[in-house]
Amino acid sequence: MKHAYVFPGQGSQFPGMGKNLYDTNAKAKELFEQANDILGFRISDIMFNGTDQDLKQTNVTQPAVFLHAVIAFLCTEHSQPDMVAGHSLGEFSALVANGTLSFEVALRLVAIRANAMQKACEVQPSTMAAVLALDDAKVEEICAAVTAETGEVVVPANYNCPGQLVISGTIKGVEIACERMKAAGAKRALILPVGGAFHSPLMAPAKEELQAAIDTATFNTPSCPVYQNVVAVAVTDPVQIKQNLIDQLTGAVKWSQSVQAMIADGATEFTEVGPGKVLQGLVQKINKEAVVNGIN
Repeated sequence: MKHAYVFPGQGSQFPGMGKNLYDTNAKAKELFEQANDILGFRISDIMFNGTDQDLKQTNVTQPAVFLHAVIAFLCTEHSQPDMVAGHSLGEFSALVANGTLSFEVALRLVAIRANAMQKACEVQPSTMAAVLALDDAKVEEICAAVTAETGEVVVPANYNCPGQLVISGTIKGVEIACERMKAAGAKRALILPVGGAFHSPLMAPAKEELQAAIDTATFNTPSCPVYQNVVAVAVTDPVQIKQNLIDQLTGAVKWSQSVQAMIADGATEFTEVGPGKVLQGLVQKINKEAVVNGIN
């Protein structure tokens, strides 16, 4: 019986996020103020008082979700994790939780990642779409066919849970793929309101920028394994952790496979730390027997 801690990614943000922590915990307040200094703007003000629209900007969203999750983890009583994982951006939060990264180093990397992804989105208009109730292999087959026939980029990006896969690519590529997914029997193939094609080859410019930052950052030996998005297995080697973090920008988030691997390695309880309950829902769809709860 092992206890896994999991950390959400972009999309779980909401106005007022983290305010209760700031108001009721002196250590949390200190960490939020430290984050404001590191980032060079008062992100705490946007988190606590901003609108949905304010929080949707990638350069705000990613540090905001990271801060809420990490500060909740550092300032709330909990048992020691036996293993950790994070969904996309959440992988940085997971790496603070298991001691691989310090709070400050991780926040600086998240800010660089967010800005680099924002720039990559502006270079080429692109998007993502959620495909529901279609076999993963069929989604992969359609993406490959659209790319081969049209030259447009479209790839599987997020394996969230059985029957829920997000695809990513050029606007035209994703639109063509969505029509084919529906024709193949998908319950829905829905364009998502996102800034660009995350976890696709279109993020290559951001990958270069993130790699330069990660290469010079200090990564410690973790206190427990992290199940990383691109490999969906336990990783403890700091050199490998670095490479997987870099590859994640253009690679798929294998969330379903990661949770299955954690369960195979003994995880029976999953605690989601940070805003929202998205991961709790996904874990239960992946395995009904898993015990889920949250810290926020």
